Amino acid sequence: MSLNLQLKNVETFGFKCFYNALSLHAFTLPFHPHTSFSFPSRPHTHTRFRPPTTVFSAVKAEQPLVPPVRMVAVVGHGTASPLKSVSWEQVMLHTAKRLKWVDEGYELVVFTDECIVSSGQMFTRLQKELQNADIMVIVAVTNKESVEWINNSSKTIKNVICLDSSSDLKNRLGGYDVPSEVRGSIFGNFFGTSQSDKAKESYEVVQTISEAWDRHNSDDIRFCLLLVINAYIRPVPVLNNLRAKGFSTLNCMLRNCGRQVLNCLLDANCRKALQCLNRCSPVDQVCNYRCIASYESANLEAFSLCVLQKNNCLELEAEVPDQPYVPPLIKFRGQDLNYEMAEDLFVGWLGSLQWSWRVVAGQNPAYDQFPCQYQLFYRGKAKGSFWYEPVFQVKTLEGQMVWRRRKYRVRRGKVPGTFYFSVLDNGVVSNEFWTIVDVADDLSWGLFHYHGAARVAGQSYTGAVLVSPDGTFPSDRQRTKIVAALDKCEIKEWELYNVDNCSCIDPPLGIPEGSSLHTTVQIQDPKQMPV
Repeated sequence: MSLNLQLKNVETFGFKCFYNALSLHAFTLPFHPHTSFSFPSRPHTHTRFRPPTTVFSAVKAEQPLVPPVRMVAVVGHGTASPLKSVSWEQVMLHTAKRLKWVDEGYELVVFTDECIVSSGQMFTRLQKELQNADIMVIVAVTNKESVEWINNSSKTIKNVICLDSSSDLKNRLGGYDVPSEVRGSIFGNFFGTSQSDKAKESYEVVQTISEAWDRHNSDDIRFCLLLVINAYIRPVPVLNNLRAKGFSTLNCMLRNCGRQVLNCLLDANCRKALQCLNRCSPVDQVCNYRCIASYESANLEAFSLCVLQKNNCLELEAEVPDQPYVPPLIKFRGQDLNYEMAEDLFVGWLGSLQWSWRVVAGQNPAYDQFPCQYQLFYRGKAKGSFWYEPVFQVKTLEGQMVWRRRKYRVRRGKVPGTFYFSVLDNGVVSNEFWTIVDVADDLSWGLFHYHGAARVAGQSYTGAVLVSPDGTFPSDRQRTKIVAALDKCEIKEWELYNVDNCSCIDPPLGIPEGSSLHTTVQIQDPKQMPV
């Protein structure tokens, strides 16, 4: 699968909090740069988990009813976003739907500033929505008339976030205006000493939002709104790991994992990983992942295995999401999909080629930056066993290109075409629920969706990967079917990130001796595939 299913457990907000705690109290040892080296692979344990629907339906049933969070977005009419130039209106409308996956009570209504100028029915509706708005989001608004109206009409709204808009529009959080460039002692003069602490907190929120927004992807756009809700309306459970746990984390580490902590601090790579992570924003998954991928070591794995997986020193919990619901493929080549056939579709081209599939594009920006993603699916020697091994490249912080490889145990789901994946990756277990969404009859492309969570790292995630035999996009005549498959996943084309499949030299492929491949699906010679 895509790198969405690799190492996401180690670049979580929770892990970030842990490294901050350690760096504050233990970074008195000398720090020496060291070239990174590959982490030795090792067998992983398999942790069983319940289907996501069962887990979440039980949790939701116990939650008391709370009033909805009402948000209003005003975007510049006809403005193009950085997400493959799709309009900001489309991006924010899709964001409104994605917010519902987190909480049905998050309501986002989207308007363009054209309604302000035209003063029609939509303008009347906008005025009505603003009367009850908890949060106003302004995106790419520069029209002077619109700016003036927004400034006059948003005075009673306690939380206003302005993004890519006129400098005459100001951020407001918790009822206080937050100038984008106010720093240090200026806070005391600007807000008054009694309010300076709250003002500083609001400034930090604005800065975090700005950093996330500038990463230009749908995940971070949604995160920006969740961050405001979490800070000023009510706690957002999925952001629980942004809230510090105090000294209990450090006490737990030293009481239960003293040897692993010491070994990490005495290991140049492990120590460098901590230092690197401490420089990353807790919400920048790309930065966090590159730190881990650059400085993997046996000591780092033992360290996280003890602190997180065995002792849960961060006191975090994350469940496998159940939204969006994605229906699995029902028929393949005119026949009802069964378990053997579904496994064969995962095995794909392995046998005819040295790999099952190559990833063309994926939805998660934190992982799809990494080039040369190969998928290896195969049946193990033990009866009923099935395995998945992704092979991919990482550019380390020293500029080296290195290969990484992981190993997932795969179990059949309750319905053919669904599967449970589990991996122990750098000391932390990730559990995932996969769905085969669609595969072309000639295996020229496939789309796989997943929900997942690294429980003790406090991280849950969803995504999908588009795959093909050689890593190139399928032909244009397949586009309609691919778009339909993406729609089943509630994913837009403009959310996909292309994988760089150039310069993939000497990938460490191959599967264990005694493994087996297809049982029912016949695979044609790739040289005979139609162009």
